[in-house]
Amino acid sequence: MQTADFGVWQRKWLQGEVLERQLAYWKEKLAGLSATPLDLPSDRPRPAVETMIAEMAKPDGAGIVTTYEAIESRDDLLNPDLVKVVMDDAGHAVYFSRSPIPFPRDAAKRHGDPGRALDLEPELLKLFHKHTGLYVYRRDVLLDFTGWPPVKLEIIEALEQLRALAHGVKIRVVEACSSSIGVDTPEDLELLKAQMVHIA
Repeated sequence: MQTADFGVWQRKWLQGEVLERQLAYWKEKLAGLSATPLDLPSDRPRPAVETMIAEMAKPDGAGIVTTYEAIESRDDLLNPDLVKVVMDDAGHAVYFSRSPIPFPRDAAKRHGDPGRALDLEPELLKLFHKHTGLYVYRRDVLLDFTGWPPVKLEIIEALEQLRALAHGVKIRVVEACSSSIGVDTPEDLELLKAQMVHIA
């Protein structure tokens, strides 16, 4: 429960001057480390870290490796607190959004609108992927990232990974090894608490 509470608390606390102090602190701490990938904590399940590190070790390796899961319901697809990721054919992130992307144009035209298309063709959900928010950074990318100011799309979507894409960082997206419950809002935290009662 501690990591779930941390996810909600962090979004309220880590802003403005506090954020700047934390970035400066970690930049100083990371300055003397070797160039091995860095696995940062998260409120999400951990995929095989070896898979993520192997992606970075490739000759055309990514600067950041992150994870995705399938979207299993229309409610999840339309939930702006659940971030969606679109990947190219090689598995690299093209864009992250709080909106349902990619847009299924042909299905929407067939049925009049995307909502109706999803109702009539539920297999369309397989087109969408939710970003699970776990990252592994190359050290140099993380140090650079801390010095870049927020970009316009990042501010509009409230998604910091768009800053990395705007600076040309290649982000590899791999499938998570298990499903997760994101704790991004107080409502998510209550849902998690209720589910943990059933497990205990």
